[in-house]
Amino acid sequence: MPLVPGADPYSHKGGKVGVVLSHGFTGSPKSMKPWGEYLAKAGLTVEVPRLPGHGTRWQDMNATTWQDWYSEIDRVYREIAKKCDTVFVMGLSMGGCLALRLAEEKGKGIAGVVLVNPSVHTERFDRHLLPFLQIVVPSFPGISNDIKKEGVDEGAYSKIPLKAAHSLSKLWAVTKSDITKINQPLLVYRSVDDHVVEPSNSAWILANVASADKEEVVLTNSYHVATIDNDAETIWSGSLDFVNRLTATKAQ
Repeated sequence: MPLVPGADPYSHKGGKVGVVLSHGFTGSPKSMKPWGEYLAKAGLTVEVPRLPGHGTRWQDMNATTWQDWYSEIDRVYREIAKKCDTVFVMGLSMGGCLALRLAEEKGKGIAGVVLVNPSVHTERFDRHLLPFLQIVVPSFPGISNDIKKEGVDEGAYSKIPLKAAHSLSKLWAVTKSDITKINQPLLVYRSVDDHVVEPSNSAWILANVASADKEEVVLTNSYHVATIDNDAETIWSGSLDFVNRLTATKAQ
């Protein structure tokens, strides 16, 4: 199956500090590669995987589950952990939820977590109907390209595959049930104007993690896909500062 242009994974072999970057639901590595390339230029080892069912056709997502998406993040983590002494995980939207799940599962194997407009629930009115709808309706209109900056495309699907969306709700539930396992340093970026993920998601995460070192940065000039929007460089440079601070502390 041909890939959406720009949806191929990105990998860079750098130094002993590694970063796994995860794109979001119905998205693709295209939304994360510029961030990954920025970190790579700073000397980090970087992996931006393409999650199963993503970057091809929306129908392919309905043949996958959250376990498939998480398994790919876990596989990439295990590969990067072989090369690096220190590993960070970063994610956008659902990728943020996958990042949290990885940190819950790996504990001290994850040195820090960076989230951009992370999702752990939805306030959509139709969420309660999803268990039924996903049986009879293949898709809903999409949520892609919520980007303020003109002329930017994230390489996402134009539809929401409902079987996959139902599975996403299960990922949210299992991640939220184990949220107190998160005690790693946490940096959360949240857009003031996000038409996909409600601000209650970041608020819930920050209120429930066990991390003593946690910070929220509010983005005022970007929509949901902030990693490639007007505030992108704020995210990129801030995440690098976060990594450098924590690796310097570890080295002392």
